[in-house]
Amino acid sequence: MRRLSILFCLLLSLTATARAQTAADNAHDLSYGVSIAPNITYLRADGEELKLDVVFRRSGEPRPVLLYIHGGGWVGGQKESMFTHFIPWLEMGYSVVNVEYRLGQVALAPGAVEDCRCALRWLIANADTYNLDPQRIVVSGHSAGGHLSLTTGLLPASAGLDKRCPVRVLPADSSEPEMPVAAVVNWFGITDVNDLIAGKNAKVYAVQWFGSLHDREAVAKRVSPMTYVRAGLPPVLTIHGDADPIVPYQHGVDLHQALKATGGVSQLHTVAGGGHGGFSLEESRSAFAAIRGFLDEQQLLP
Repeated sequence: MRRLSILFCLLLSLTATARAQTAADNAHDLSYGVSIAPNITYLRADGEELKLDVVFRRSGEPRPVLLYIHGGGWVGGQKESMFTHFIPWLEMGYSVVNVEYRLGQVALAPGAVEDCRCALRWLIANADTYNLDPQRIVVSGHSAGGHLSLTTGLLPASAGLDKRCPVRVLPADSSEPEMPVAAVVNWFGITDVNDLIAGKNAKVYAVQWFGSLHDREAVAKRVSPMTYVRAGLPPVLTIHGDADPIVPYQHGVDLHQALKATGGVSQLHTVAGGGHGGFSLEESRSAFAAIRGFLDEQQLLP
C-alpha cells in the first residue's frame, strides 16, 4: 500500500506541470525513463528499519542528485509528505533520494543526525547502481530537515556521528572517511539547537527531541550546524522568512554571516514577511529561482 502511495504521488508530480500542449510535452519528457526504487532499507537502528526512496534516470550520464530530508521538529513528519516539492528538481534534471530517519519517540538526539549521515554514506556507496553522480550531491530539507541537511553536509567525520553507519565509502580503518557534498539548500533550518531547548526561544519540539538527557547542552552543541562553521565548507543557500515564529529568522542570519566570515560561499534568500513555510505562489517561485541561480553559479545544473 505504501509503495502504491509513493507511485501515485510521483505520478501526480510528473503530470502536474502540464500547462497547454508544450507543457504536456515537457511533462512527458520529464517522466520518460524515470524509475522509482521505494522503501530501500539503508540502516537498522533501535529496532527500526530506516527507509529511503530513489527516483532516478535509468540511462544517460550520471545525474546530480538531491538528498532530501523531511521536517517535523525531529519528532514528526514522514518522507512521503514532500513528493511534490521534488517537481522542480526533476525538471532541472536531478535524481532524488528521499530519506526517513528515527523520530524522537524512537531515538532522542543525536539519533536523527546519525541516520542522515548514514543515508549520505549509503548514497555515495550505491551511486553507480542508480546512475547518480556522487560529485554532485545537493542536500536539502525544510525546518528540522533544514537542520539535518546542514549537519549532513557540514559535519566532519571527526564529529563521531557516522560510527553507526553499516556502509563504508572507503575500506574501514581507524578513521572515518570524509563525505563531501556539492552544496546545501537549507529551508529555514535550526542552526543553534541550544537556543531552542532553553530560554526565550525554547520550543516544545526541541525539548521533546532531547527529553531528559543529562548532557543535553553538550549534545545540542554537538548537533548544531554553527558548531562546525569553518573554512572549506560546501556552498550553502538558506531560505528563511523573516517573520518565522517556529525557527527564528536570526538562525539563518547568524549562519550566513558566520559562513561569510570564513570566506565560504553563502547566500541568504529572505522571504519578507514570510512565516514558517506556507509561502505564497510568488514567494515559492522566487525561492526556486534563487535555488536555480545558486545551482547555476556552483555549476550544479545538468
